[in-house]
Order: sequence, then C-alpha cells, then structure tokens
Amino acid sequence: MNTIKYNNLNLREGQLMLDMGCGEGRHSIGALLETPASIVGMDLSFEDIKIAQSRLKDFDTSELSTSCTFGLGNIDDIPLKDSSLDAVICSEVLEHVDSPNESVRELVRVLKPGGVMALSVPRYLPELICWKLSKEYSKTPGGHVRIFKHQELKNLAVSNGLEYQSFHWAHGLHSPYWWLQCLFWKTKEDSFLVKQYHKLLVWDLMKKPLFTKILESILQPLIGKSLVMYFRKPI
Repeated sequence: MNTIKYNNLNLREGQLMLDMGCGEGRHSIGALLETPASIVGMDLSFEDIKIAQSRLKDFDTSELSTSCTFGLGNIDDIPLKDSSLDAVICSEVLEHVDSPNESVRELVRVLKPGGVMALSVPRYLPELICWKLSKEYSKTPGGHVRIFKHQELKNLAVSNGLEYQSFHWAHGLHSPYWWLQCLFWKTKEDSFLVKQYHKLLVWDLMKKPLFTKILESILQPLIGKSLVMYFRKPI
C-alpha cells in the first residue's frame, strides 16, 4: 500500500535512498524489496523505529545485496553529510512539522545533484473535509497542523532549488475511511461503519481484486487522499 511510485525515483544498483519520517517502515521496506538501492529509514519516534525493525524481520532479505537500516533522526537536523543520498522520500510528514521550508531545505541538503525527491502530503480537499467533520482531528498531539494546496507544495520545493518533474494522487479508497473516522471521532473505535470500511481496505490490500483496482483508478483523481510530487536536484 505504498504512496510513492519507486520507478519515479530512478534508483540504480549501489545507490542509497533516505525515507525521512519512515514511521513503521512501510516505504522503506517496500523500497528495499522493489528497488536495487539500499535504504535508510529515519523517524523521531523510537517506538515506530522498533516496529519498523520488527517488520523488516518478517521478510526474507537473505538473497538481497542491499540493506535497510532504521534509526532516529530529525527532519530539521538530518545526521547525514551534504549530497550523500541518491534519492529522498518524505511521505505524509510535512503537514506535521513547524517549518516546512526548513525541513525541505534540509532534505535538499542531503540529496545529491541529479537525485530525485518525492514529497507526499494529504490532498487539500479530502483533508479539508476531515478538518470540517472533526475539530479533534487536527488537534491530536503530533497531528496535522496545516493543509497544503497543490501549488503550495510545488512552490515549496522549487523555491528551495529543486526542479519539478511530475505528480499523481494516491489512495482514492482511503478518503471515505478517514471521513467516517472524523464523523464518528469520539466513538470511532466502536463504530460499525468504520470497522466495516476498514475490513474493505484490508480485503483490498490482501486480495487485490479487479473491482477495487478499477474503483481506485476512478476515485484517485476525484478524492485521492494523498498528493505526491517528484522533483530533481539540478546538477
């Protein structure tokens, strides 16, 4: 259930990718299995890093020549050298930070010239609906503190020296799930509708039926939950 399209990162054998704000390792592990690069996943949460390390053990990586390493790291002070990474992804993080401009500047610093950066944030309209349905949604500790418009995210990266390449939306099926959670925020753990929709998402993830693939392709341009953009650092 990846948000980022790894093919857009143009990764080659022997290269290194950073997953900044890796959480429980979804994109880091996906990149390890689907690209020829080695992966570094960093996050502020020690608990999330432990979960990511545990999840990595569930996969057979014995025949891979690459590696995936998880560690603690702050997006505003990344403990890596200048121009040391071939690709950087930062998925669903910038909506949480105090200063997106400082965060993106730091991501650009560690990216090599010619390297690709993927940024994803909650899409404006689906996210706005969440904020309208629940006041608590945006006030959860560590939660979302801003909503990005399409051009705002693009300008944020370009103003820090990156060249815009492309964009797409992701997770069309997920927006209604979050709307239901926000609508029944105080009782979401016990809500019948929330539970049933979650079962639908798990079924889609595990079975990958043609029906939901078609539905996802229809819903993405309309209510895709995530906006994903790709940029290149000039040589």
